[in-house]
Amino acid sequence: MEARILVGLGVILAVSLGALLFWRYIWFFRNPRRTIPGGQNIVSPADGTVVYVKQVQPQEKVIAIKKGVVVSVNDITRADLETPKILIGVFMSPFNVHYNRMPLTGQIEFIKHYPGEGANRHMGPMHWRTLLKHQPLYADSLHIFTNERTVTKFRSNFGQERVNGYIVQIAGQSVHGIDSYVKPGQALAKGEIFGMIRIGSQVDLVLTWLPGMRLRVKPGDKVYAGETILID
Repeated sequence: MEARILVGLGVILAVSLGALLFWRYIWFFRNPRRTIPGGQNIVSPADGTVVYVKQVQPQEKVIAIKKGVVVSVNDITRADLETPKILIGVFMSPFNVHYNRMPLTGQIEFIKHYPGEGANRHMGPMHWRTLLKHQPLYADSLHIFTNERTVTKFRSNFGQERVNGYIVQIAGQSVHGIDSYVKPGQALAKGEIFGMIRIGSQVDLVLTWLPGMRLRVKPGDKVYAGETILID
């Protein structure tokens, strides 16, 4: 009987280890084909759950993370923004596809990496709140402004108007790298892959807000990089 128990435990352990290795080194790096929508629209840069959607003014404190801790869009982008913007945050669980895609056709202006304020904080509060659908989904998530990040700025056009955008890749505690596959000056099409974050993380889009734009998502919505329309 004891031998059977040991064999059973060994099988369970082997299967669990195999599943973990498959997820970590194969499933995590999957890159499914995406159907990029045509027309004038802005698509999600990441797979995951929308955790906030805010129309913001420069320096406006918009996200009350916890008592006494409120951040502005400038804190997220590490930039001194001067015009109204739309801020959309997407939380990526470890089970989402982690390749990031351009939200609209444009040209890369710069790519800047910023180290975290100390060790990267765990994204556990946001993970559990998205699973339980407990609003606000960003509560107690200090990683939003403290963690390591890479900011990719691009310029584009929406209709006849020029727009500037920032894609902020925010690392989680277990992240093993923020990858960028592009260079300043490079032109990319809507839906084209520009980078990825390895293991759970968050991607924020900050974009010039223009009259006539229509939001198509809200907190709690599931989105897919290159496919889900955020704005049209």
